[in-house]
Amino acid sequence: MLSGGTPSGAKQETGILAKIDPVQFSREVRQEVAKVTWPSRRETLITTGLVLALSSLAALFFLVVDQIIQFAMSWIFGF
Repeated sequence: MLSGGTPSGAKQETGILAKIDPVQFSREVRQEVAKVTWPSRRETLITTGLVLALSSLAALFFLVVDQIIQFAMSWIFGF
């Protein structure tokens, strides 16, 4: 970092809204999106399936634990 507190490669703005250029912004967004490594359709489907399966497993686990706790509290307090 420079002594001014800005990273060495960053442009310094002169004001809050120094220069707004939607065309330049659009170009930069396209350049950054081109650098992204997107997952394949197969990877996306596998990951989605895993998320759904593990979420269902967690829900089932907490349902069982909740039922056990409910049974124990009913037995202890006699409700």
